[in-house]
Amino acid sequence: MSNTNLLEQSVRDNLERYFNDLGDSQPHDILSMVVHCVERPVLEVALEKAKGNQSKAAEMLGITRSTLRKKLQAHNIQP
Repeated sequence: MSNTNLLEQSVRDNLERYFNDLGDSQPHDILSMVVHCVERPVLEVALEKAKGNQSKAAEMLGITRSTLRKKLQAHNIQP
């Protein structure tokens, strides 16, 4: 099994747990919640691997440096 499949399976497992924990409550805005929860650690790890170099981190993430900076601000991550 590839790493992508492991990550996908982890997301599926955790979403299943989330729905079970909700019980009878109706879920709301799930995609936004998942993106927000996943985006922060992805940004942090990319910055760590790039040793704080935002240009390298942005390249690893496949986004522009300005987009990275906006995402860092949105997540209140200090570079």
